[in-house]
Amino acid sequence: MDNVWIALGLTVFAGMATAIGSAIAFMAKRTNYRFLSVATGFSAGVMLYVSFVEIFSKSVAALTVRYGEYWGHWANAAAFFGGMLLIGLIDYCIPAAENPHETHSEEETAPLHNPAARPPDFQPDAAAAVPGSHDHRRRQRKLLRTGLFTALAIAIHNFPEGLATFLAALHNPSLGAVIAVAIALHNIPEGISVSVPIFYATGDRKKAFTYSVLSGLAEPVGAVAAYALLRLWMGENGGAIPVEIIGVLFGGVAGIMVYISLDELLPASRAYGKGHDSLLGLVSGMMVMAMSLLLMK
Repeated sequence: MDNVWIALGLTVFAGMATAIGSAIAFMAKRTNYRFLSVATGFSAGVMLYVSFVEIFSKSVAALTVRYGEYWGHWANAAAFFGGMLLIGLIDYCIPAAENPHETHSEEETAPLHNPAARPPDFQPDAAAAVPGSHDHRRRQRKLLRTGLFTALAIAIHNFPEGLATFLAALHNPSLGAVIAVAIALHNIPEGISVSVPIFYATGDRKKAFTYSVLSGLAEPVGAVAAYALLRLWMGENGGAIPVEIIGVLFGGVAGIMVYISLDELLPASRAYGKGHDSLLGLVSGMMVMAMSLLLMK
């Protein structure tokens, strides 16, 4: 039972990093894009290394115990690509305009901490191009819609991420802690992505911060809900989850984390940084993860 509370605490920590991103957007005089580049690259390095070296192998071990050496590897491969398919479908269902990993420029974030700065026009209306016509309320509605869709998109992304953190921490708290830090670093820019359009639409910092926090809360809520359903529907006597279900979940989690790293984190890291910042973060994340796993042996 102690591991359940540790896993829940780590998942809450990872999810609440969106609030840190939102606070940075409002409090920092300038956004440190090099830090964001190295941090997202670091997060990708941790996720890729732990997925292929630790989680994938745990899935193989669990599934070969249940299905044998041959079919266990087939089940593991199916679970891995099934996880990638799941997160890919989630991405496909989210319109590109509301992509939560869109990089915001200095011009876009400046008015959050400098009231004198002129707000940029994220989505210029067609009407605005006609001389003498400009509907501010329509523009605000569009910005609010963008912010709310971004918050929803992040919340949907955070469900499988929360499950990944929770399951890893439940099985091994030390491993879960490292994954929680990686996901927390990845959630910081997402907090900025929620805050920017909602603040411009409402002029309310508190509301922008609140939506950022709520999008992050989807991570622990999703993890606990998924875990409760697994115990209820698939649990053996005493509520223990069968070894083959654990194996499939770990394979799926590995696929989800690899997809997030390649499709979201590395492109965002390249967009934020210059030179070899992204590679520096990636290799540093892998080295830290490798050292952590060696010290846990």
